[in-house]
Amino acid sequence: MEVLPFPASSSSTRVMAKCYSDWQSLPPLHPSRRTPPQSQTSVSTIKRQLASFVLHCSRSCASPLLEPKNLPNEFQAAPTTTVSPPLLEAAPKLGISNKFIRGLCSDRQTEQLAFECYRRALLQPEFRPEKKTANALTVQLLRAKQWDSLELLVEDFRTYGVLPEKRTCARLVASCIKARKFGLAEAVLGVVEAKKGAPAVMAFSSAMLAYNKLHMYRRTVLVYGQARVARLPLNADAYRAVMEACGALGEPDMAASLFKLYRSQKWYPSDTCVEAYAIICDALAKAGRARDALQCLREMEADGLSPNAAVYSSVIGALADARETAAAKEVYRQAWENKMLGDPDMFLKMIIMHVEAGAVEDTIEVAKDMRQLGLRVTDCILSTIINGFVKKRGLKPAIRAYDKLAFIGCEPGQVTYASVINVYCRLGRSDRAESVFSEMIDRGLDKCVVAYGNMISMYGKIRRASEAMKLLALMKQKGCEPNVFVYNSLLDMHGRLGNAKQAEKIWKEMMRRKVQPDRISYTAIIYANNRAGELDRCMELFQEFRETGGKIDKTMAGLMVGVFSKCSRFNELIELLKGMNVTKMDRRLYMTVLRSLRDAGLEVHVKWLQSNFTFMEEKT
Repeated sequence: MEVLPFPASSSSTRVMAKCYSDWQSLPPLHPSRRTPPQSQTSVSTIKRQLASFVLHCSRSCASPLLEPKNLPNEFQAAPTTTVSPPLLEAAPKLGISNKFIRGLCSDRQTEQLAFECYRRALLQPEFRPEKKTANALTVQLLRAKQWDSLELLVEDFRTYGVLPEKRTCARLVASCIKARKFGLAEAVLGVVEAKKGAPAVMAFSSAMLAYNKLHMYRRTVLVYGQARVARLPLNADAYRAVMEACGALGEPDMAASLFKLYRSQKWYPSDTCVEAYAIICDALAKAGRARDALQCLREMEADGLSPNAAVYSSVIGALADARETAAAKEVYRQAWENKMLGDPDMFLKMIIMHVEAGAVEDTIEVAKDMRQLGLRVTDCILSTIINGFVKKRGLKPAIRAYDKLAFIGCEPGQVTYASVINVYCRLGRSDRAESVFSEMIDRGLDKCVVAYGNMISMYGKIRRASEAMKLLALMKQKGCEPNVFVYNSLLDMHGRLGNAKQAEKIWKEMMRRKVQPDRISYTAIIYANNRAGELDRCMELFQEFRETGGKIDKTMAGLMVGVFSKCSRFNELIELLKGMNVTKMDRRLYMTVLRSLRDAGLEVHVKWLQSNFTFMEEKT
């Protein structure tokens, strides 16, 4: 581009002065002490105005030197005198230094101008960014989350071969990954990888930890592979991060091999190695390798390291899952003596192990240990203990276990209440069931569908229909939606009472609330209509049941045999028996069909029945 010569005349000087006449006058850098305090300008204001001045100069000084299209007449008529223009020499001598840029970064009021001044300074031939400048700019841009500017800055790192401090490099990578700027994070890793050294080690370690926080474990493994290819000497944090990633990905063998490399490093053994043991034990426990986890615990103790609560929790949980009862008890006792117990999930696994082993009495001791440690015995743990006693010892021992747990201060939740109510209902203790149910409601646990269902089922069995319907109304009032189990109990209750009309009302309510009926629902409503003599309705409901894909069991078959016999629809009865796809029936069903066919005088069908079906004696 052609440079227009600048005339050394007074008129040209006036034009230059006119070009910058709109600038604000700069305050003195060192105000006089005689100046009144209220008129003094702060240092930050001076810095901001000075930076604006520098930027304005760098943007504007070259414009009069370019060939313009619309210049005043005095410029066009001026003689072409070869004189060095003052602004051309002043442009590169604006003096934007590294120290000046760092000064802008150090003040919150001027830090936003720092990067732009830095970009202008790059136009100066002698300017080279320093490490401190790169560090200050990186911190400032990270604080402002200016990712586009950071991309340019990272490219300058590559171009000028300068890097921030190692901690700033680690923070830069972690912040990029946290903000999902994965491309920028990879670019930073590429720059530090080429430079190697401490910044590269900390950056790669920070990247692995950041990816783990986002559960991007495969990325962590890829970054580890990149570091190994670059022959970077990884630190302890990097090894722990990649071991954690391998454990989460279900690669215990790879985690174990990495742990061997970890143990061969200079920092082993030390107190910080306990966390690595916790990671490898957890990885082995998740893979179901309880014995290997126990071996890691013993190696740890042999090396003079004290296991922490996480190590004990992983090992005990793995042994409990594997039903290694003796080993689990031994490690549990050791952890108790070392005061390293505190994981509720581990206690739950121990309780399940005791239940499966039939040692349900030990579950009470585990609950006592939790209370002694100040831990809350969760509703899940309590219900597991109660149901374990029901399964292994019976109903009454389960009630005694519940009383013991309540005595030591365990507070039941709605699942435990539902289990206890069910036990009392099965024992026929309606008074105790009502008492426990009232206690549950008083504690604000009024939305347990299972507890409502157990109570309604109990009322149905003891023929207290009014209480059952009141409880259904209370259930709706509390905002608890009845499920198919509740409706089945009501249908069965009204069917046994011979109240077909009320059963039909319940059925219509089910349809209105869009509760999908199951085989038990159809059996109950057909039974109610059969007792009322509504045979056509029974046939209609049975046809609907078959159209919805329902499978016939012996209860439904026995019920429909009676319906078909009453209607004299023996062909459909035979089709029903063929559709059951069985050759053996229970004695009661077999005799019912045989009697019906003989009463109808269908000897051919009787012979067909006797040749194709047999019956089984009922077990007493």
